Amino acid sequence: MTGSFHFIRPWWLVALVPAGQLWWLTRRTADARQPWHGIIAPHLLPHLLSGREKRSRVDALELIAVGWLLSTLAVAGPTWQREPAPFANETTTLAIVIKVSPSMKTQDVQPDRLARATEKIHDLLGKRAGGKTSLIAYAGSAHLVMPATTDGGIIDTFAQALDPKIMPEDGDAASAALQLADQTLKDSGSGLILWITDSIAPEQERSLAEWRKASSTPVRLLAPLLSGQELNAVTHASRTVEAAQVPLTADDSDMRALAQSAKFSTGSTTNSTSQWKESGYWLTPAIAAFMLPFFRRGWMVQTAAKG
Repeated sequence: MTGSFHFIRPWWLVALVPAGQLWWLTRRTADARQPWHGIIAPHLLPHLLSGREKRSRVDALELIAVGWLLSTLAVAGPTWQREPAPFANETTTLAIVIKVSPSMKTQDVQPDRLARATEKIHDLLGKRAGGKTSLIAYAGSAHLVMPATTDGGIIDTFAQALDPKIMPEDGDAASAALQLADQTLKDSGSGLILWITDSIAPEQERSLAEWRKASSTPVRLLAPLLSGQELNAVTHASRTVEAAQVPLTADDSDMRALAQSAKFSTGSTTNSTSQWKESGYWLTPAIAAFMLPFFRRGWMVQTAAKG
């Protein structure tokens, strides 16, 4: 924390120079012996001015100097921590990567795996109001269906239209799809990947491991499968990319949990979505306390006349 301490507007510290000069002049003029130096012998001054070398109260100019000092520090903007930018989107960008292969039309999950997956996408988009979402579809090749956008309706429309018949070739290009999703997130600044698939080809293991070494983007895995051998195989294979599994539920609780985890994600957040937190206002009570004597009637007159 202390290593990050700095001033947001350090040029205001130049105003401390007049404050220092004011304090020095105040101390100099408050010394009752100063006018007699060179006139009275130094060893006689303490006796002749006994009782006057110590002031009985705080000088008004000293309070002004201290208030000036504190005000300058406050305006300079001391800070040591970041906070989200006031107009930054609170929901990080989400890249949805979905496998669109003939196996996703299997009807063991009603109405079928692909339809169930697109229903989950619909539920998720409804819980991400204002959040950016991109859509990537893959089979034997990976394709950017829609770049990151805050229009969840258009993402939902394209997701509902996905079908294995429109894919150029069958197969499993999972690593290429994740790499494409990662690129859309980098363009947006931050985010995570939702990977929807019912299988992961063994030959993808090496390329997936290489992608994970090059990327720190968090991955959530949603497998539209019933409990059993297929689900276990997908879960095991997804460990290559350190994917956290999102258990498929009959209601929308799985998507509620996923939408919540996407908020304020720090997995790859850049400084463009945060700013240094102003902390100068903490000096306001001290500044007010030093200024209170000036509201006392006659205090300035007494201070000016003392000595």
